[in-house]
Amino acid sequence: MTRFSPRFALAALLAGCAATPPSSSPMSFFVTSVGGGKGADLGGLAGADAHCEKLAAAVGAGGRGWRAYLSTTGANGVNARERIGSGPWKNARGETIAADVALLHGGSNNLSKQTALTEKGEVVNGRGDTPNEHDMLTGSTPDGRAVADAGDSTCGNWTKSGDGSAWVGHHDRLGLRDDEPSRSWNASHPSRGCSDEALKATGGSGRFYCFATR
Repeated sequence: MTRFSPRFALAALLAGCAATPPSSSPMSFFVTSVGGGKGADLGGLAGADAHCEKLAAAVGAGGRGWRAYLSTTGANGVNARERIGSGPWKNARGETIAADVALLHGGSNNLSKQTALTEKGEVVNGRGDTPNEHDMLTGSTPDGRAVADAGDSTCGNWTKSGDGSAWVGHHDRLGLRDDEPSRSWNASHPSRGCSDEALKATGGSGRFYCFATR
């Protein structure tokens, strides 16, 4: 019969802790490498946040209070800018996207096709690539707040995958025109619908931005 050894148990516990050190990844911002799989139906904000956390955890950057950059409307509406913490935010390469919320929405951020990377550090297709996937779901105005008009701007607060519409931004800052709205990273135009097919028709694939809050 083998006797229980407290010293052996402690050594095993310490070895287990040493095998899983805390992540040293600098990443606190990314574009989702894949959408949720059901168009703009992300399971609401909770489902979208869980998707951010799952993707971040897969590359060793989980547990940082990941939040999807999405607004919602209605009596309990939420502004995307109020969900993402105070910054600063860095991509998977350690490049700073913005130092704080004001700079992120003030036109002097460092967000572009070359810096708006996925959690894997990959560049996302933009205008001119095949397929074009530069549309990012946001449901937001340029200053990061919920769209105030009466129309559907969030695909039913991220629960619809059929009829409806959602405002999107262009991660590559490129559009069909040279005006600022067309080039906006978070408020370029409404989608044609909420399904995967409708999102693809306007240059997207159901992707969105994720920010770490801690």
